[in-house]
Amino acid sequence: MDLNKTVELMNSSDYRERFQAEYLQTKERYERLKRFNNTIEAAELIGDEVKHDCPLSLLRRQQSVMGEYLHILELRAELENVELEGLYEH
Repeated sequence: MDLNKTVELMNSSDYRERFQAEYLQTKERYERLKRFNNTIEAAELIGDEVKHDCPLSLLRRQQSVMGEYLHILELRAELENVELEGLYEH
């Protein structure tokens, strides 16, 4: 997803649309981080190296916390009747 697609939602006066933008942005960043972490981990398994400046353990911790935050947003969306499914397809 191109994060620019969320700008209109982020600038909305409707909190539900801003909520959707926050969710989409966080989810995209989470997925990108997860792919990067998996690339590093797979490379390490076969003895290759992927350039990164931060320890994988810290990157995985960040991924975990972002996943928890996404879960919280999903729970709030359920409680507040904010639609998150099908907003933008990759």
